[in-house]
Amino acid sequence: MRKYLLLIPIIAVLASCTEYTKVMKSKDVDYKFEYAKKAFDEKKYLQASTVLTDIYTPLRGTAKGEEALFLLGMSHYYNKDYANANVYFKTYYQRYPKGKFAELSHFYSGYGFYLDSPDPQLDQTYTVKAIEELQNFLEKYPKSEKVTEAQNAIFEMQDKLTLKELQNAQLYYNLGNFLGNNYQSAVIVCQNALKDYPYSKYREDFELLILKSKYQMARHSVAEKMADRFNDVVDEYYSFINTYPESKHAKEAETIFKVAQKHAGR
Repeated sequence: MRKYLLLIPIIAVLASCTEYTKVMKSKDVDYKFEYAKKAFDEKKYLQASTVLTDIYTPLRGTAKGEEALFLLGMSHYYNKDYANANVYFKTYYQRYPKGKFAELSHFYSGYGFYLDSPDPQLDQTYTVKAIEELQNFLEKYPKSEKVTEAQNAIFEMQDKLTLKELQNAQLYYNLGNFLGNNYQSAVIVCQNALKDYPYSKYREDFELLILKSKYQMARHSVAEKMADRFNDVVDEYYSFINTYPESKHAKEAETIFKVAQKHAGR
């Protein structure tokens, strides 16, 4: 009896495979569509996407075409193939701007890229695309139930982009005067990041790095520019300490200030 019980799941799998093969050979689009929906409900997303890829174009213009295209996007999404999911979601909301699944297509087209967004040190193309798609979603559906989810994803990705800029600026700082004035490059990266992401949680880190970079530029400056550059460091210190009076970097900033003040000529 136990042996026969073990055979049941094997038979079920073989039957499923036989049915799938039959579906793929069939010319009946409606039959394929019903099978794809069944496969999707059973979380057989690879089978669902394969069948739907074959039929969503023939179904275009029919009552089932809209649902087939959306399910194709969702099948890729659940398979974690977010790039292809985005293609079909965008096709959906461009083809059916007022369709039944337009709101969800806008959301998932961006949220998939968010889930695929890599670590800060890697290429952030998908992160940028995710932010663009989700911002478009928020503009179009400001009262959607998924607004908070989209906003949180955007904030998280903006922090990731900001961290990447901070890492770039730190790299310039670490290079110092190697093959040029990298301190100036660090300042520029920090200032641009502060303009682009004014509410970043890394704002204090950027401003401290600006202070440190300007200090290093002043230290390595030619004699005729040294006083002016140390004056700039003093101004930068006051700006930093007034903004962050309780900063954990206050002592480091004060050490820089004391040296700069001696050379500032004030």
